[in-house]
Amino acid sequence: MFNTLSGRFLALTTVFVMLAEVLIFVPSVARFRQDYLQLRLERAQIASLALLASDTLDADLEAELLENAGVYNVVLRRDEVRQLALSSPLPEPIHATYDLREVPALTLIRDALGTLTGTGERIIRVIGDPVQQGGLLIEVTMDEAPLRAEMLDYGLRILILSAVISVVTAALLFAAVQAFLVLPIKRVVGQIQSYADAPEDARRIISPRASLRELREAETALQAMETQLTSALRQKDRLAQLGSGVAKVSHDLRNILTSAQLFADRLEGSEDPLVKRMAPKLVGSITRAVNLCESTLAFGRAEEPPPQLARFELAPLVAEVIEAERLATPEGEVALVEEIPAGFVLRADSEQLFRVLSNLVRNARQAITATGKTGRVTVSAREEDEEWWIFVTDTGPGLPPRAREHLFLAFRGGVAKGGSGLGLAIAAELVRGHGGRLELSRSDETGTEFAICLPRSAPALSS
Repeated sequence: MFNTLSGRFLALTTVFVMLAEVLIFVPSVARFRQDYLQLRLERAQIASLALLASDTLDADLEAELLENAGVYNVVLRRDEVRQLALSSPLPEPIHATYDLREVPALTLIRDALGTLTGTGERIIRVIGDPVQQGGLLIEVTMDEAPLRAEMLDYGLRILILSAVISVVTAALLFAAVQAFLVLPIKRVVGQIQSYADAPEDARRIISPRASLRELREAETALQAMETQLTSALRQKDRLAQLGSGVAKVSHDLRNILTSAQLFADRLEGSEDPLVKRMAPKLVGSITRAVNLCESTLAFGRAEEPPPQLARFELAPLVAEVIEAERLATPEGEVALVEEIPAGFVLRADSEQLFRVLSNLVRNARQAITATGKTGRVTVSAREEDEEWWIFVTDTGPGLPPRAREHLFLAFRGGVAKGGSGLGLAIAAELVRGHGGRLELSRSDETGTEFAICLPRSAPALSS
């Protein structure tokens, strides 16, 4: 129960009400003690009237008057003369004297606490002003034990009443919190759970109706967030449908362009000078169009399959990537170099890593070829305590600022003319699937370097 908002509120309310009652209890007990002593002074003054009425009193009558007043001695001062009105033997020496004339509140509280904590039979002297101006001063001696008993009884009744008030107040506040705070919060939580089951359903968007300003502001903010999320999901669904349509069009267009490419290849054997001059451009344009269709189809898949992790040596994989690129590179134009330490073993999906490295090496080779100069592409690796690092470095012209800004964004990070920019986006996605990251380490006039970081342990992935 104490793990709930209402339970904790109930406990805190009880504690605070009891604390308030304690703060009221102490002055109340002090006031009760003062009234008790004042009443004893008044009774003693009334008893002393019998002595004023006659010069002598019978001993039995005097003892009865003192017993009714609850005191041992009565001293009344009139006309600056101190007179002993009534007296009887004291069983004990006087323990303390209390003056009730213009006594400060803190002193009253201190004396009351002293009486409550006192033990044994103690005799006290009490001094006060006579009522109805019956003299200058009245002084009595009395037993403190009856006073202490009365104060304890009064305090117990106050504590019981305080406890009842605390329980009733806490129960009322508990019911109020349940009605005005907890139930509206539960309604909001229930609405969130309902919306989470079908976020595309606009009918499940919350409608603010809380009467409390803070809760209504929270519901309004939640309504705005759910409205935006529903719109985003709808837009995502439309984009997915559009992407599916584009993929179908790209598939058919690729087949058409492949046929056109075959015909264009035959045109290169023509003896017509104009055809010889235009055929390479036609073949290049068709080739770029085919590559764009293939990249679009690759990126348009719903998602890449999760990596199948296994340990393997990196050097043979890099050698295969470099050998494939050498077939497309004119001899002597771009040097492809492998610098993988012997016995370098990592844990990854070899097929997906092959795709990533192929893309990076191909981009580096094409960047150097576009300059018309010779260059070098190097694949290297190193091992650290927590990570494996693979580097693809080239001596090309570097990436332009626009390409760096949108480097891993599909259809925006392309560098080569006619490129789609999908290659790096797909490569980055594959590396993220391993729990790693693909970074641009540097890019300037001396060349470009990409770094692949793969974690040595990937608890979120299953091998």
